[in-house]
Amino acid sequence: MGQSAQKSTDILEAGRGATRALARHAATLAYDRLPPAVVELTKQCVLDTLGVTIGASSLSPEAKIVADYVRDLGGRPESTVLGFGGKAPASWAVFANGSLGHMLDYDDLGGGHVSIATVPVALALAEKRGGVTGRELITAIAAGADIMTRLSLAIRIPDWTMTEGWFATQLLGYIGGAATAGRLLGLNEEQMENALGIGFNQMSGSRQMAVGAATHMRSMQAGFSGQGAVMAAELAQRGIIGSKEILEGRYGLFKTYVRTNEPDWDAIVGGLGTRFPLVETHGFKVWPACGYTRPVNAALLELRRQFDLKPQDVEAITVIGGTRATQLLSEPLERKRRPQQSIDGKYSIPFTTAVMMVKGNVTLVDYTEQGLKDPAVLAMADRVSYRAEESFPEVVGGGSSVSRPTVEIRTRGGQVHSLKAKHLPGDPKRPVERRFLETKFRDCVSFSAKPVPAANAERAIEKLWSPRTVSRSSATPSSCARFSPRWTCASPTASASTPRAAPSASARRTAASRRRWRRSLPTATSTR
Repeated sequence: MGQSAQKSTDILEAGRGATRALARHAATLAYDRLPPAVVELTKQCVLDTLGVTIGASSLSPEAKIVADYVRDLGGRPESTVLGFGGKAPASWAVFANGSLGHMLDYDDLGGGHVSIATVPVALALAEKRGGVTGRELITAIAAGADIMTRLSLAIRIPDWTMTEGWFATQLLGYIGGAATAGRLLGLNEEQMENALGIGFNQMSGSRQMAVGAATHMRSMQAGFSGQGAVMAAELAQRGIIGSKEILEGRYGLFKTYVRTNEPDWDAIVGGLGTRFPLVETHGFKVWPACGYTRPVNAALLELRRQFDLKPQDVEAITVIGGTRATQLLSEPLERKRRPQQSIDGKYSIPFTTAVMMVKGNVTLVDYTEQGLKDPAVLAMADRVSYRAEESFPEVVGGGSSVSRPTVEIRTRGGQVHSLKAKHLPGDPKRPVERRFLETKFRDCVSFSAKPVPAANAERAIEKLWSPRTVSRSSATPSSCARFSPRWTCASPTASASTPRAAPSASARRTAASRRRWRRSLPTATSTR
């Protein structure tokens, strides 16, 4: 046997049984085996995901299109459509909620956007089933998020989401979501393996959806994967047999979709049930835009602080280098300077950089119709450009945290200041606190299409942190699984079909929300 053939055989041997091992892990993971840090992080993910999903219901025009489509389909009223109220069959509620979850581009990071691929799935199935405890809900979400994170870490190709052309959220969300759904439905090991296989059979998520002008498909990734995940688990529960060896097989994930012969098998199966890499890789967004805008925002914020720079001081801003995704979000330059839709603005480094330089922060209202037309921001965007380096850095991983472009500011006085962000606010090395996530949650919920009384939002926060939420006997409306649909519905006097007025109609509330936001915003730390 030749050396190359022997190497391929060794690799297959190293991965043998990997799919079954993940299925066993998802089916048998118990709440009592979850480290406290995982439990706390999972609760934070639930709060964050609920907030950004509900906020999208009025801030993203496409949200109503999706919600109306799901409503018009009819069917059994099993699970709540967040932000709008009303119920739909669980799989369609997940399609709506998963889609809304990324529309603000404000959801979490790490191995893809793991929470929007798992939390909407868990909440919808928990509501459909009824009687689900907080422990069960947290365990199911943790199982799916753990598997999704492990699969992402196993890919050692530098900048793989760009070179291979995938979005990890949708591609891996079918498997992570199926694990969450299967755990919540109580599937055994064999059924879970079938659920993962059925999820694999639906995999998609080409990055073409984000080339040039952004499309609505970019924001709806987890809607497709979440719906597919619910279908996968429910079909497996009924006895449908899914594809086998979806990871290690000849035509599995790593041979067909990611095209690598050497995934890190230890990252996939090492320490299952005892090691949870999510804790070391997960981050929350402090700004509502694509993750690749964060390194630029962080560096720019620090430059403003260090040199007391004002917008009128700036002659030009140049973003230099970074990964391929940094370049993708910067070109074509003229289009990126003048985004026409909210999602285009969030996927634009020149526009988002201009917002940060002018305002010293980036918030939800900066991507509204009014925000996209702000003359001061557009004038600053004309001064922002991008310059590629001779080659892209060979950094392993497919997430935005690996990109570190240099930000250079040339002042009208002829000075040049440059900086590369060391850490990003919200990442594991600069984690946000509960207080920050609560403020973010309140801000997002204030934009619900069906108004949510402030008292209900506060009660949601209180219930989520309460020890009773994870009580073994918490199969009551106070459990997280049963509570969220109650407080996301409108007050009895609210209209069921008319969205709330544009944000400008609630200026005082928005201003107050911004003040709370600024008080809780962490300061970026960088090195020159």
